[in-house]
Amino acid sequence: MSSGPTHIVLGTPIIGPYPDDTDMAWFGMGCFWGAEKTFWTIPGVYTTAVGYAGGRVIEPSYEEVCSGNTGHAEVVQVVFQPHRISLQDLLRYFWENHDPTQGMRQGNDIGSQYRSIAATSTLEQRPLAIESRDRYQAALTDAGLGAITTEILVRPVFYFAEDYHQQYLARHPHGYCGLGGTTVSYPALKG
Repeated sequence: MSSGPTHIVLGTPIIGPYPDDTDMAWFGMGCFWGAEKTFWTIPGVYTTAVGYAGGRVIEPSYEEVCSGNTGHAEVVQVVFQPHRISLQDLLRYFWENHDPTQGMRQGNDIGSQYRSIAATSTLEQRPLAIESRDRYQAALTDAGLGAITTEILVRPVFYFAEDYHQQYLARHPHGYCGLGGTTVSYPALKG
């Protein structure tokens, strides 16, 4: 990413270093434009950026990722303030706002770059992501839907996407967004 270091919606830096009271998570939900918009609207999210993760090519371009030859997925990096919103709550938004059962696609967007990914910043947080997946799978099964295909990763190497992708739907409010959930709610937590 060469320019545009300030989030045009939140007014915060897109590229770190980030404040000490923040944590990060990464979510692949299909096309990253709609995924980013979903997260920048959540109170407690400090900043967001779109990019590529989960693959084997260093510094991939959008065209390379779209070729399907890099192994990367389109993801949104979410920098959040845990004292305002928990990782568990972010995972709820993640599960409810896309269909994690579609494999290498999301709606009309087809290819490995559109697969579902949830990534935590630490190995200690990984069980929380797995538990959230299992809770949502139970709800999907009860609704008669298929198996979740989401990859659960820990601190993937993240490459910022090109400037024109950052906050794309803020600059192009009528731009394409194929993001859609299953209409199945994440089960409420007890306690």
